[in-house]
Amino acid sequence: MLEWVRIRNLALIAGADIEFGTGFNVITGETGAGKSVLLGTVSLLLGERADKSAIRAGEERCELAAGIGLPPYLPEEFYRLLDEAGVPVDRQHPELQLRRVITATRNRNFINDTPVTLETLKAAGDYLIDVHGANEHQSLLQPVTQLDLLDRFGHHEELRARCAAAYDGLRELEQRRDAALAGLPGAAEAEQLRITTEEIGKVNPQPGEDREIGEKYNVCANARQILELTGGAVNQLTEGEAGTVAEAVAAIHRTLTELQRIDADGADALLSSCDQIGDLVRELSGDIERYAARITINEEELQQLENRLADLHRLKRRYGPAYEDIFTHWQAAADRLHLYEHAAETRKELDAEAVRLHAELRDAAAALSEARKQAAETLARQITDKLQHLGFLRSAMRIDLLPLDAPGRHGGERVEFMFSANPGQPLQPLREIASSGEISRVMLAAKTVLAEADAIPILVFDEIDVNIGGETAVKVGEELRALAGRRQILCISHLPQVAAQGDWHFQVSKSVTGDVTTTKIVLLDTVGRKRELGRMLGGGAAALTHAAELLKSQNGKSTGSKRVSEAAIPKS
Repeated sequence: MLEWVRIRNLALIAGADIEFGTGFNVITGETGAGKSVLLGTVSLLLGERADKSAIRAGEERCELAAGIGLPPYLPEEFYRLLDEAGVPVDRQHPELQLRRVITATRNRNFINDTPVTLETLKAAGDYLIDVHGANEHQSLLQPVTQLDLLDRFGHHEELRARCAAAYDGLRELEQRRDAALAGLPGAAEAEQLRITTEEIGKVNPQPGEDREIGEKYNVCANARQILELTGGAVNQLTEGEAGTVAEAVAAIHRTLTELQRIDADGADALLSSCDQIGDLVRELSGDIERYAARITINEEELQQLENRLADLHRLKRRYGPAYEDIFTHWQAAADRLHLYEHAAETRKELDAEAVRLHAELRDAAAALSEARKQAAETLARQITDKLQHLGFLRSAMRIDLLPLDAPGRHGGERVEFMFSANPGQPLQPLREIASSGEISRVMLAAKTVLAEADAIPILVFDEIDVNIGGETAVKVGEELRALAGRRQILCISHLPQVAAQGDWHFQVSKSVTGDVTTTKIVLLDTVGRKRELGRMLGGGAAALTHAAELLKSQNGKSTGSKRVSEAAIPKS
């Protein structure tokens, strides 16, 4: 349940803290007092987009928060969503805190103090709260909304997902087909592509080969100089007729040996170092000799390397400027040539895949249609039952499934709610005959039926009772009260017959002190409820008497003891 809401600097509101109760929470107040603030707050906490205009004038930020106790029947997908977003939830004491911070430059969203995206906030909210605003009545007239209501009632999510996957696969296949076939090369281009692939393929360059061959060519071309240089180095180190480094080290070793006879302790380390130097000199001389042994003067090899390097440079000049560009041109030419040579095969493969996806879409749409037929009968019957309780004693409702020319992303049919408010009148599309009051009751009936089928624990209604009154208003209140036995209800109402049936009654009022207008939100006790209902009934002694009778009809149901802050809410 929605346990509490905190508002700071939202539009014209400085601050408010509200604690809600279980069951039926009703909010009333004069027009313009600020009742819609609560609905706006909940909508923002459920992921509705906001900008800096939401921030109260003169303030730098707006902050909204709510605490929600989680019922045990939420689906596992809800917890998987939170887990993927990194949101911690204690399954033993499950609750969520939703929070939004809105500034002039950015919005931040949190669930249990964990930063989340707006999409995650909305996705989580979809499992918890269903908001029905006053402007939503007309949406019931749209076939798309009617189709969504039917599928939501029938729990057709998996079947719709199958249709959507097959349909999206077809669209993606069409894009691939267009890309593959629209740019098919002609015969002249194909011949040029063949020349390109054959020219490069004949040389068959390898990645990095230009650098490798260049290094080998450089060594082979300078073999004589390399041998001269290495021979001179070996002579200077160990094999010269006189004055080699090895001879100099040997002479130093003899000198240090004489020193050792005088100071053994001091000279030992010096002799050891001299021995190491001698070893290094001989080792270096051996390494140079082994390096030189690999160098040969081979004119034939030199010519082969020169020819190979020329071939690579020719390709680089033609398809470069970089050596790697050769491979890009080679692959691109080969791909387009393959496309030309295998166009018929490509068409065949694409056609086969299209046949498969069409069959998947057809099968999925057929299964969805069958499920919709069964759900449509049940939903129409249950809505009719609710409508009869709401005053349409002899109304009739039918849900027609009208086949489309071809299955689409949402299946193979559209939906039309057919309605008759009175006996003797033929069933006609709801969008063509229903008055605003009738639409309100049909929407309430649909929402009530859906609430019984859904696992959504919190329902918010903004003036669901618009354009109705009298005994029908009493019935609407009774229906909301009955629904509140299974779900928490928040209802903004202007009808005393509805307000009187609430378990908790909140009043929104405003007052003017000097140049400042303030709004207060308070939880009414029995006396306060009688006074507020009297105001809603027109005021005066007779209205108060009628208000008392409305409250008495509720069998003395307690208003509870929740607390609501009366923080000043300046308004312009």
